[in-house]
Amino acid sequence: MIKSRRAFITGIKSLKLNSSEIKFLKKYKPWGVILFSRNIKDISQTKKLTDHIRKIFRDKNYPILIDQEGGRVNRLNNIISFNTLTSEYFGDLYKKNKFKFNIVYKMFVDQTSHLLKLIGANINTLPVLDIRIKGSSNIIGDRSFSKDPKIVSKIGDLCIKYFHDNSIGTVIKHVPGHGEAKVDSHLFTPTVKKKLSKLITSDFSAFKNKKSFFAMTAHVIYDDIDKSNTATHSEKVIKLIRNKIGFTKILISDDLSMKSLKKDLKFNTIRTFSSGCNIALHCNGRLNEMTTVASNSPLVDSFIIQKTSEFYKILR
Repeated sequence: MIKSRRAFITGIKSLKLNSSEIKFLKKYKPWGVILFSRNIKDISQTKKLTDHIRKIFRDKNYPILIDQEGGRVNRLNNIISFNTLTSEYFGDLYKKNKFKFNIVYKMFVDQTSHLLKLIGANINTLPVLDIRIKGSSNIIGDRSFSKDPKIVSKIGDLCIKYFHDNSIGTVIKHVPGHGEAKVDSHLFTPTVKKKLSKLITSDFSAFKNKKSFFAMTAHVIYDDIDKSNTATHSEKVIKLIRNKIGFTKILISDDLSMKSLKKDLKFNTIRTFSSGCNIALHCNGRLNEMTTVASNSPLVDSFIIQKTSEFYKILR
């Protein structure tokens, strides 16, 4: 069932599948679908949408992703507000009162998981393991737990465990670390000048030894590793993620429609795979772009099939 799919994740346009999207899903068989606020009006409507997607693939475990971090990244904003529950809030609480943190954070994850199950999502693209750095782009900002990589790492471990306990997969991001980026990679290409030796002991360290089934790459250039390519398109950075950081499961690109990637979408898709990413992510729901990504994405390989099967084992 999984082996007939292609190694990409797609967004869709609206609150229900249109006829073109149904044909697209049946023809290209993406590995997964990602939801955004534009796809979510209420719980009932969203569950109908996810049920329809799973019916097409005849797979009750079919991967449906969502960015539901809390704070300003809240795709459930038409259903509920999580505006004050930022990662920064939880990081501060962890420092002040670990006992209270453990109660409140687990409650937050349990309630988020409950809502995701109600709408039919089974992968949440969190935790953000980027460290908060003064003077960097606000695109991370309060989405980070802390400026201390040890705190980021510790809360990250709890986040992954609590979501897994609730049968929700996680995606650590943005590996190997977006915290030093001075510009927003949705709009520009960030270049990090910090030496590799420093990055290994700070930014990159927060991502080590994580039990998440999935990780998402940063569209960031690390000047001391590869001066020409973002992590998503750099064989050198992908090797570092695998060998130094030790992430051995499914590596997903950040959104290929982001402006950090300067070439055309066909090139960006092909390069994503040749650099060593396993799955390409495309979010904006524009059918012509979706088709470009789909037609340049390979069928899933034995590695993706194996790791997806491992993920399916936590679902119930």
